Amino acid sequence: MPDPVLIRDARIIDGTGAPWFRGDVLLRDGRVAAMGAGLPAGGATVVEAGGRFLAPGFIDAHAHDDLIFLREPDRPEKARQGVTSVVVGNCSFSLYPKNPGSEEALRAHFAGLLGPTAAAETFRGVAQYRERLEAQGIAINLVSLVGHGALRLAVMGGARRTATAEEIAAMSALLETQLRDGAIGLSLGLVYPPSAFAEDAELLALAHTVARCGKVLTAHVRSYEAKLVEAIEEFLALLRASGARGLLSHLQAAGRPNWGSIPRALARLEQARAEGVDVSFDMYPYLAGSTSLLQLLPPAVLDGGIAALLPRLRDEAFLGELRRYVEGGEPDAAGAISKVVLIGWENVRISAVATEALKHLEGRSVAEAAALEGTEPFAMMVQLILRDEGQTGVVLFQLDENDLRAAFTHPLHMVGSDGLPRPGTRPHPRAFGTFPRVAGRLVRESGWFTLEDAVRRMTSVAAQRFGLDDRGLLRPGMAADLVMFDAAVTDHASFDDPTALPGGIVDVWVRGERILEGGAPTGARPGRLLAGGMAPDAEGPQTGRSGGAMP
Repeated sequence: MPDPVLIRDARIIDGTGAPWFRGDVLLRDGRVAAMGAGLPAGGATVVEAGGRFLAPGFIDAHAHDDLIFLREPDRPEKARQGVTSVVVGNCSFSLYPKNPGSEEALRAHFAGLLGPTAAAETFRGVAQYRERLEAQGIAINLVSLVGHGALRLAVMGGARRTATAEEIAAMSALLETQLRDGAIGLSLGLVYPPSAFAEDAELLALAHTVARCGKVLTAHVRSYEAKLVEAIEEFLALLRASGARGLLSHLQAAGRPNWGSIPRALARLEQARAEGVDVSFDMYPYLAGSTSLLQLLPPAVLDGGIAALLPRLRDEAFLGELRRYVEGGEPDAAGAISKVVLIGWENVRISAVATEALKHLEGRSVAEAAALEGTEPFAMMVQLILRDEGQTGVVLFQLDENDLRAAFTHPLHMVGSDGLPRPGTRPHPRAFGTFPRVAGRLVRESGWFTLEDAVRRMTSVAAQRFGLDDRGLLRPGMAADLVMFDAAVTDHASFDDPTALPGGIVDVWVRGERILEGGAPTGARPGRLLAGGMAPDAEGPQTGRSGGAMP
């Protein structure tokens, strides 16, 4: 355990949203031992806050850091943002569970979002993932959801068909094993094949499993465009029928024709809560999103996965049908309209490629890339998919500021970066600037909320949702995950300079050990994979506190 630390003369923001107060905080044995004015040092190392703000460590409620935790365990850009816990496995993408027959498909599935993924970077289950992480050490705590895509691939492959009763039972059993071994819940990605191919019976059975284990069900819903409210209704119906607590991922209305939809979506969530449905949502503080280039295609064309799609892209008849959807506005079988029709090729920016020969296109819109390559945008998209084997990332400029503000200032909102870290590329700046942006310019310049409310959205709201009941608040007995920052905290990452690090985050502690000191990483790796609360009748490894690290 780290030596005791006394943080003296801090402006304490406790995570509840209450006004800050001045005081000292004593850390001992990885927990907050005492708080008050004029606490005696008693042999503890004294850190002079000098009136800086001290808050619970920020919790990134929605991230895609699954791979980067294996490759860069110190997570410096997260530490520099004051983040002490990160929720991964979102939108149906997790590095487990796999079996020998699903490994290649799982690697391809994950590579479509985050680039090349090695065999040694996928796992039989969360227990093996945790063992690997903790053997190498990690600076920041990790909270892992089971990805529905990985679950479906392990049981029935990438086929676009209805799951049989036996397959549903097998998925439910496999899911329950992961939840009892330390996964925090299940994530759906209902626009990402193969999760997109699931039907009601399958989804409801899995939701019941989540509820029975006392975990959380998250969802990237089927539409954030014209059918946003209908997609929310589908998710609410799952929560209502199963009794699971839910988290709607990155609530937004994409494309100018759909701007103004967020107040109606929020009203529907409020109504559902009044009816007893336990639901909340996360969102990032930017007007652009980021995803795979494959999201410009209708989900049905990924029947069988990327390996099945690539040969079809050389068939002229198939390409004609695809063009009618992508550029012609012809809806797919589910009635969805192409993102390109909604926002235009000029608002689709290439952010990451896996193929070195395509690197010069990163940072350019598809329209710009097409002009540079002497072709037209649709053909450019097809070339990228073929040459990069479906591993191209894009940034989509598609949101409205009034909608973003309505979502971000709603009481049910919590902060998630939704970052897609791929070193050596030009990612969305949210991976490097989300939390200082919320605590800084959204408080000082935009006036969206008070600093205390901003901290609440980055701490206790997420801790409650994920059952991390000894994190998210600064009070005696809680885990000593803390961040100390200046009033001038700010983000510097932009779409043109997306990896610029923020300023104003001074010190960060994880489990009482300092991982950032004076703005510089210390090299300490006290992080753990955290397991949230389980149902009273659940059996499985856990600590005495439901938010504790797995042994």
